[in-house]
Amino acid sequence: MESMAHSKNRATDGKITYPPGVKEISDKISKEEMVRRLKMVVKTFMDMDQDSEEEKELYLNLALHLASDFFLKHPDKDVRLLVACCLADIFRIYAPEAPYTSPDKLKDIFMFITRQLKGLEDTKSAQFNRYFYLLENIAWVKSYNICFELEDSNEIFTQLYRTLFQVINNGHNQKVHMHMVDLMSSIICEGDSVSQELLDTVLVNLVPAHKNLNKQAYDLAKALLKRTAQAIEPYITNFFNQVLMLGKTSVSDLSEHVFDLILELYNIDSHLLLSVLPQLEFKLKSNDNDERLQVVKLLAKMFGAKDSELATQNKPLWQCYLGRFNDIHVPIRLECVKFASHCLMNHPDLAKDLTEYLKVRSHDPEEAIRHDVIVSIVTAAKKDLALVNDHLLNFVRERTLDKRWRVRKEAMMGLAQIYKKYSLQGEGGKEASKQISWIKDKLLHIYYQNSIDDRLLVERIFAQYMVPHNLETTERMKCLYYLYATLDQNAVKALNEMWKCQNMLRHHVKDLLDLVKQPKSDSYNKAVFSKVMVITRNLPDPGKAQDFVKRLAQVLEEDEKIRKQLETLVSPACSCKQAEGCVRDITKKLGSPKQPSNPFLEMVKFLLERIAPVHIDTESISALIKQVNKSIEGTADDEDEGVPTEQAIRAGLELLKVLSFTHPVSFHSAETFESLLGCLKMDDEKVAEAALQIFKNTGGKLEESFPHIKSVLLPVLQHKAKKGPPRQAKYAIHCIHAMFSNRDTHFAQIFEPLHKSVDTENFEQLITPLTTLGHLAMLAPEQFAGPLKSLVANFIVKDLLMNDRIPGKKTTKLWVPDDEVSPETLAKIQGIKLMVRWLLGVKNNQSKSGTSTLRMLTAILNSDGDLTEQGKIGKPDMSRMRLAAGCALLRLAQEPCYHQIITLEQYQLCALVINDECYQVRQAFAQKLHKGLCLLRLPLEYLAVFALCAKDPVKERRAHARQCLVKNINLRREYLKQHAAVSEKLVSLLPEYVVPYAIHLLVHDPDYVKVQDIEQLKDIKEALWFVLEILMAKNENNSHAFIRKMVENIKQTKDGQAPDDAKINEKLYTVCDVAMNIVISKSTTYSLESPKDPVLPARYFTQPDKNFSNTKNYLPAEMKSFFTPGKPKAANVLGAVNKPLSATGKLQTKLSRMETNSNASSNSDPSSPGRGKGRLDTTDVDHSENEDITMKSLTESEKPRGRKRGIATTPDDKAADSKPKRGRKKASTASEEAEESWGAGDSSLGDTTLETEDEQNSPPKRGRRGRPPKSAAPKEESPAKGRRGRKKAVRPPEELEEEEQEEEEEEDAGSENMEVKPKAGRGRGGRRAATRAEVADTAGESVESTPPKRRGRPPKNQQAARKPAGGRTRGASSQENESEEDMETSQENVEEEEDEQEDDSQHSSPKVRRKNPRRERR
Repeated sequence: MESMAHSKNRATDGKITYPPGVKEISDKISKEEMVRRLKMVVKTFMDMDQDSEEEKELYLNLALHLASDFFLKHPDKDVRLLVACCLADIFRIYAPEAPYTSPDKLKDIFMFITRQLKGLEDTKSAQFNRYFYLLENIAWVKSYNICFELEDSNEIFTQLYRTLFQVINNGHNQKVHMHMVDLMSSIICEGDSVSQELLDTVLVNLVPAHKNLNKQAYDLAKALLKRTAQAIEPYITNFFNQVLMLGKTSVSDLSEHVFDLILELYNIDSHLLLSVLPQLEFKLKSNDNDERLQVVKLLAKMFGAKDSELATQNKPLWQCYLGRFNDIHVPIRLECVKFASHCLMNHPDLAKDLTEYLKVRSHDPEEAIRHDVIVSIVTAAKKDLALVNDHLLNFVRERTLDKRWRVRKEAMMGLAQIYKKYSLQGEGGKEASKQISWIKDKLLHIYYQNSIDDRLLVERIFAQYMVPHNLETTERMKCLYYLYATLDQNAVKALNEMWKCQNMLRHHVKDLLDLVKQPKSDSYNKAVFSKVMVITRNLPDPGKAQDFVKRLAQVLEEDEKIRKQLETLVSPACSCKQAEGCVRDITKKLGSPKQPSNPFLEMVKFLLERIAPVHIDTESISALIKQVNKSIEGTADDEDEGVPTEQAIRAGLELLKVLSFTHPVSFHSAETFESLLGCLKMDDEKVAEAALQIFKNTGGKLEESFPHIKSVLLPVLQHKAKKGPPRQAKYAIHCIHAMFSNRDTHFAQIFEPLHKSVDTENFEQLITPLTTLGHLAMLAPEQFAGPLKSLVANFIVKDLLMNDRIPGKKTTKLWVPDDEVSPETLAKIQGIKLMVRWLLGVKNNQSKSGTSTLRMLTAILNSDGDLTEQGKIGKPDMSRMRLAAGCALLRLAQEPCYHQIITLEQYQLCALVINDECYQVRQAFAQKLHKGLCLLRLPLEYLAVFALCAKDPVKERRAHARQCLVKNINLRREYLKQHAAVSEKLVSLLPEYVVPYAIHLLVHDPDYVKVQDIEQLKDIKEALWFVLEILMAKNENNSHAFIRKMVENIKQTKDGQAPDDAKINEKLYTVCDVAMNIVISKSTTYSLESPKDPVLPARYFTQPDKNFSNTKNYLPAEMKSFFTPGKPKAANVLGAVNKPLSATGKLQTKLSRMETNSNASSNSDPSSPGRGKGRLDTTDVDHSENEDITMKSLTESEKPRGRKRGIATTPDDKAADSKPKRGRKKASTASEEAEESWGAGDSSLGDTTLETEDEQNSPPKRGRRGRPPKSAAPKEESPAKGRRGRKKAVRPPEELEEEEQEEEEEEDAGSENMEVKPKAGRGRGGRRAATRAEVADTAGESVESTPPKRRGRPPKNQQAARKPAGGRTRGASSQENESEEDMETSQENVEEEEDEQEDDSQHSSPKVRRKNPRRERR
């Protein structure tokens, strides 16, 4: 200190000592000289160190002199630089004390040095090294630390920081960067505080705008913050606290960038924000939407960053962030959902946390959010399937049924891309392929949806992702072969339906091309317009498409080239390559470069996409046949594809069978037919059946073109017709009929030996001959007229049906699988079918054969299926016989000549089969009834039969009946819209006309005994509402008033069946009042004028008495309370039909397939009734619009309709009533006695029945008709929530008829899948309104009646112990929503095929035990 004081004294004397050789430096010398002298001074100071005390004292005045304003403000930059270097060395040499004591001087000096540092900017400057030396010196010495004690230190530091951040650039090396960091970090680490201004100077470089302008400044700031993290953290925390918590945005200009800064600081060093992150948690709960959104965006980046550990380090903040997935503000939820994909990809460990929140958001009311949920999941899955769990994929699966098309499309396309990547291309190995194996089935199931957009997208996905059309032919067919073999049953049906729809559209376009060639006329215009309308329904947005299709028709008239291209495209011989060329040429010709967005061209592309055969041609079929042959020979890689060889062969033949319907010409090659011949000789019955059907579909020209094939095929067909399995025999007969010109000769060669050899010695060997003879009878009734009549009368009726040779097993079951049904019963069923087929072939009742057959069938029903009433036949066989008789009646009712002779009593008895005590009988009968109605073959009165299903104890059966009603009603309405010319048939088509039939059927319901009984009237009300709810869902053409008028008119008539029976007429008027009250309570427009005067069916009601005005109210007063007002809902019942039924430890069985056909072109129009109310037509819609197809446990009409009828009967009660009682006796009529009958014999046999406790169905006493008790329905049968699916399109009858070709095969198989309801209670259909008519012989014996038995239906409140119903998977349950038939066929085969419907449903059902009630007879 003494030396320093001494130096200061020396300094005061003012003498300046210069280094040796340096003269005085003043303003009197030139700049160049000054620079030269200063360089020598710089050298001197550079060489000095802190220990040179003498030199320090010697040059003290020089040091003071260099800090004078003369130098600090010198205009020459070189002078200033040299002075700055000197000053820097002076601070080094004199450290720790500087020779300058004045604070102002120190400030001037440091500001001066800072200004000189700007020279660092130009790295190419000659002086750059001096600038670098200056930086290095002050950084190493930490010279600026002297300023800590100055009042203006903040200004000095801020200026320094700004300068360094400004000058840093990519020309600087690592040393420059390091010295700058050293210099700045020393100021932060060793200072007492960091001012906000200084902090801003650092942080501003992190703001995105600055960051992008000067990346080097950003890197410098980043390095500085990392170095000083601990020291600067309190000041950063304070800054964010001021802005975030206290809202003091004025503290800094960077306040508006706080969230950007937080992200950057977190990425630099998370410790910088230790105290800030809890503030973000607070901000996430802010009331300001925009503020919350900013925080969510920030945290999304922080949590989603690749190496971020924030979620694990700060769990409270993570949980708080997840809560924002449920934020009320849409953009916030959207931001959270978008974040999910980054999070899934970068942090798979967080997938579990995200899953639950994404599940909720996948049901978000906002379409955009649901859409982005799918995008997030699919994006992650496409990167790596392991990143998404099955739950996440399932959310995408659910959204394929979303209410909005955009969401559905995204979900479907996402699944398709995932499937192609991991299944087709095998990127994730076998495990990944197995994980997503369900996708192919799910995508095809969507083809059942109502929207044409969905179906078109499925077709596109199939052609691009599932079986890419651009694959080489062999590879493409191999792909299709194994895909078809691994699809589930419903997906197979959807794929078949898809090909059929495309084929149908191809035919429509072909028809249009034929039309445009014709000369113009009024009829031409109508025909073209009609065809345009049909094609329009197969395109998206039918409203706009109509104009475009009209325009296309005009183009086809005018442009011959386009017409020829299109003709090539739709010709059966068009190859896949030709098709691609035609599509390309047509779109090129119709397109215009001047008009990039051309809606007309887009529509044409849609049309061409649907009709172009891009998968199947002759070459493809040949490749497919070779693939099947490889499997047969054992050289295919079936096992590698995960398909058992037997399954692959069977699937391959099924696939060929389907394609033989849609592409028959492609099969015309010797190689193909020879391969099929080989399949005929295989042991696998299914393979041989498929081969026979392929021959039938494709062999029209085989006789001419391939005579060598014919010579080998004919003996095979004849052998199969005589001795093959029944189904093969049937197909063999139809092959001969379709393929050979001299079929009469071939038929005779088969008929004669079979006709003569039928006997009842061996029932198992009798089934095939009866099947063959039945089909011969239908195809050639006149050729074998005499022998057939004799065969039916003498063998079928007298010998087969009227005798029970083999006693049935004593069992309490009502139904057993096919292999347990006695051969005698199977033979009898074939005998019944033979009779029906013969009648359908004859198509007249001239010999009264139809009348006799009807009496025979009703006798079977009256006798519970035991025609002889000897008690030899077992209960399961009786169930089969009842089903066979009921279905036979339905078949005959479809032929007008037989419908006319079915009496009302026979119709009512037939209707009661839908209430049979056996579940499988009810199920199969309902399917047959539905099919006949869908084809518009069964008269409208049979639609009323479904009203009786309101009493079914099993919810699923009620739900199916309701679905059938919806479908049939919509189909009829659609048909009337499309065929305006059929107005004269209005009575037989207008669905509202079902009301009189339903009223009449309920009046004669054997359960309706006491006219004024409240409980019985409640049942009547439920049955009527079951039908009326659907009819009244839409008040089309003021239909409510029309129904009201119809009911009023019925009250002015009398019952046509018993016009003089006062009690019956009172019942009629009471039921009318029930109907009237329903209409009044559920409609607001019932009082308007009826659009037309209803016409009542003359057979059912007498002519109204004009002098009689029936205004009396026949209802008891207490009934009024049961009519609750409210608008009817056209509720979707798919959820109810698709519910899973759980049965622990029980055999799981598939439901037999319901014939709810879908995807008809007629319902493409979104406004058509077939589409119902879109996808949101349920009773359980949550607040969000995407909860589109969720079902409540039951819609109103599906609730259990049990009525309190006494106390549950105990087993003791049952035992006490073991003897059967007799019912009313029906006298035989004179007309019956006069009619020719099939057989004779005294049938006044005792009604011995099995009295033991039945294991299947066990009703208590008081049963009348065989309906199972409502309360017996298992509680587990409520439809599962969340089953999604929109109502399917209703097909027009002309399309449905084409599907009938394969129905018997479907139903044979369907019988194996018959749905089994364990322990669901029982009852049996119909009071015996009449005794089984004794069958008189041909000599004309009088018919003697037997007292009837009353079939027992237990009370609905029975509380017997029940086991849970058999479980079904969602996949199995979805069958009920899908098309029953797979193929289309020509009209000539429809009759032949339809009669085989009964073949199957009667034969089989899985083994499930049911409680069996004893039948009580009165």
